[in-house]
Amino acid sequence: MYSPEIKNSESFTALEICAGAGGQALGLEQAGFRHVALVEIEKDYCKTLSLNRPDWNVVWTDLRDFDGTSYKDKVDLLAGGVPCPPFSVAGKQLGKDDERDLFPEAIRLARETNPKVVMLENVRGLFDNKFDSYRQQIIKSFEDIGYAVQWHLINSADFGVPQLRPRTVMIAIRHDYGDFVFCPEKQPSRTVGEALCDLMGANGWKQSDAWKSQASKVAPTLVGGSKKHGGPDLGPTRARKAWADLGIDGKGIANEAPEKDFEGMPRLTCRMAARLQGFPDEWLFYGSKTLKYRQIGNAFPPPAAKAIGIQIKNFLEHETLHSVRTEKLSQSIA
Repeated sequence: MYSPEIKNSESFTALEICAGAGGQALGLEQAGFRHVALVEIEKDYCKTLSLNRPDWNVVWTDLRDFDGTSYKDKVDLLAGGVPCPPFSVAGKQLGKDDERDLFPEAIRLARETNPKVVMLENVRGLFDNKFDSYRQQIIKSFEDIGYAVQWHLINSADFGVPQLRPRTVMIAIRHDYGDFVFCPEKQPSRTVGEALCDLMGANGWKQSDAWKSQASKVAPTLVGGSKKHGGPDLGPTRARKAWADLGIDGKGIANEAPEKDFEGMPRLTCRMAARLQGFPDEWLFYGSKTLKYRQIGNAFPPPAAKAIGIQIKNFLEHETLHSVRTEKLSQSIA
């Protein structure tokens, strides 16, 4: 066990894989991690990362081609959101038979870099019964290289994100470290109306206050889709009905907030969608509207990553302090 209030000036490093638009990386940065590299296969997503953090070491490459040996024993946290389609309903849930499954690459990189902690997020579908044996296979693979694995289901709304967005989070702790108890600090959730009212009223829309009252719940899960998906929208028919209950037209993404005399249901803009994901307004996204929305919709909410990252950092600080004390005690006895 560890005490979360223990602090020191230790600087911890992170290697981010499948970095996307930087949602998880931003949250971990806010938690106090310094990124030694961020690996992403999509060139435009890399431009988003560099646009916001010019000092980040962004590596544009297929993860299968990324060699982690130069980072061996230099990384405290290996983190990432390996592709979700192999485990999502929309992606046909092919699991390990899907060419997009990168869990094996994450395991390889853990072996090559030897981080103290590994954190991997994915969709809730990974917890479906059909993937029980594959999860056990992943656990066994990590155990074979010296890690104790735990898996958790979180809801992003528990961390102040105005969106349901359930996610699985795998935490693997290297065996020479202590027991990790997963209990990230939760935050009050906000409704869609509370989160977006100012953006909806940016052009003077007369009905923004009335809309805020209707949008009195957290949003359903944003769906970013893939390259195979068409233009930006908020998902299939059932999802659009949930958005309609909030007074939002889910058939597309708007370029601007509604005008002063707009009648009917407004659509989200990319900036509104980004705020529903917990991105700060100053975080920019490179590319066309469709490309921006795809990056936003596929992201891991920064507030959730921050909360988990803070707990991991506190754990590492405690373990480091304990290790130093043990070493000094050994030296004094000798």
